[in-house]
Amino acid sequence: MATPHTSAAVSAQDGIEVESVSDRTLRLHRGGKLEIASRVPLKTPDDLSMAYTPGVARACRAIADDPELVWSLTSKANAVAIVTDGTAVLGLGNIGPEAALPVMEGKAILFKEFAGVDAWPICLATTDPDEIVRAVAAIAPGFGGINLEDIAAPRCFEIEARLRELLDIPVLHDDQHGTAIVVLAALQNALRVVDKRLEDARIVVTGAGAAGTATARMLAAAGAGEIIVFAMANPTPEIAPEEIEGLVAVMGTGRSDYPNQINNVLAFPGVFRGALHVRATAITEGMKIAAARALADVVPRDHLAADYVLPSVLDRRVAPAIADAVALAASAEGVARSGHG
Repeated sequence: MATPHTSAAVSAQDGIEVESVSDRTLRLHRGGKLEIASRVPLKTPDDLSMAYTPGVARACRAIADDPELVWSLTSKANAVAIVTDGTAVLGLGNIGPEAALPVMEGKAILFKEFAGVDAWPICLATTDPDEIVRAVAAIAPGFGGINLEDIAAPRCFEIEARLRELLDIPVLHDDQHGTAIVVLAALQNALRVVDKRLEDARIVVTGAGAAGTATARMLAAAGAGEIIVFAMANPTPEIAPEEIEGLVAVMGTGRSDYPNQINNVLAFPGVFRGALHVRATAITEGMKIAAARALADVVPRDHLAADYVLPSVLDRRVAPAIADAVALAASAEGVARSGHG
């Protein structure tokens, strides 16, 4: 029987018969991209008695007596929920929670790989804002942060705002704010390339969806005056770079096969790493601007060029730089539970 990544032989050429074709991308996803691994040994009865019953009861009682101990006696301090309803997945649109799961798993491995954060895909079978808010609020005790993902506008604005009011942990709709952070960083460096100031630039935002709205607000907060060409739709840019070659000074897209990839992966691992490090109660505008500036500064000034205004998404300097900046900003803005050190 044919599987999703194979096909029966359809032709023969030059005496060679093709029996099957394997899709290496689907093969990579087979079985999913995540697993749970233990951080403690389970080799002996003594190990088991401490990790589970009866020893675990001591940790439970300690947290019941002092709820703040949940941050040190459980994985909460390093755990983020990636929550979606599957209504705005990549450029694919409303494909539902099951079809969104590969993206959420991908997001989770990026969190772990670049920032050491344990993230968990939560795909909800509802598009009702009230139900989504209730569901996220109900699972929040097990997490140190909430990453809202691929929830269509305009519901995403209401859901994020309500959860930020309800919860005392960071809530970030990454499609909005992760995008805005990376755009601001790219724009700051692009303006350095062309020797202009943010305050004097005329900025055009195409579209007023989740990312466009958040980006405009963040640019204004950073000092932009008159509210790029960054054609960031992914996987297909609004404008192909080949179509406007020679017409713009700096071009960026959401893709990795063109220069200047404007991708949220440059932002969210470091942002949450920094917020979790100081057990932040929220992610403020100041923390996001600090993240953007730190990201921009990863590229040395003397290395800036029209085709190099952002570091690679694989650059291991990015997440630590952003994390430090976010943690410092959280402390300065009074939303940190613990000091930055």
